[in-house]
Amino acid sequence: MEDKDPWIRPLRGAVPPRARVLFFPHAGGAASFYAPFARRFPEGYDVAAVQYPGRQERFGEPFVATVEGLADRLMPSLRRWAAEPVPLVLVGHSMGASVAFESVLRLGRDRLTAHCRLVVSGRTAPSALREILAVDSDQEILDHLAGLGGTAPAIVRSPELMDLFLPVIRNDYRAVTRYRPVPDAVVDTPVLCLTGDRDPQVATEEAAAWKSHTTAGFRLEVLPGEHFFLTDHPDTVVRLVAECADVGGR
Repeated sequence: MEDKDPWIRPLRGAVPPRARVLFFPHAGGAASFYAPFARRFPEGYDVAAVQYPGRQERFGEPFVATVEGLADRLMPSLRRWAAEPVPLVLVGHSMGASVAFESVLRLGRDRLTAHCRLVVSGRTAPSALREILAVDSDQEILDHLAGLGGTAPAIVRSPELMDLFLPVIRNDYRAVTRYRPVPDAVVDTPVLCLTGDRDPQVATEEAAAWKSHTTAGFRLEVLPGEHFFLTDHPDTVVRLVAECADVGGR
């Protein structure tokens, strides 16, 4: 993947690629979160992650306020890869799963999903989406983050780092709260759903409901852990994503 696109952070290259994998970060997350996963892929996998505006090298750029807006802005980057005869696996965790799902819906409208696969992680299906309570104050945000375990303690303890981090997470939390997916929307790509068996945000049956959102194959994998279970099982996550990339006929 080219390194000139501000929306895409290359993590591992392959020329020519056997498959392409693109990770979509969670609320408050950034592309670098997936660097440890990229190193574990077999040879031939071109791996990158989406970099949302307002973080890391895109610090200072205006935030995108909605999940749908993020998917819209990503389309120029995704269309050219989806048009190539190489498997393209879109992998999203938590908020990233919603952005990835909306992206595949848009690629489907352009008839560009013949080589796409979708991996959703740590997110309830659109048809089972819970009513999300607004998290308004900074303390509520910090308490929620602490409960999910997705933020390094060093960040939470540092007022300077939190001054940088809180605007990002405020924006992303608002985007998640406002997101209203079409409950019967479907993609025509194989879907792999990953979920933690103790995730307070996603019940197993809410994850399994993703099956109704694809007209292609579906697979559910329940792994030990809470909301950020994937950080405890990077090798397993990479193996499952690679297997999804190798799915054969549609």
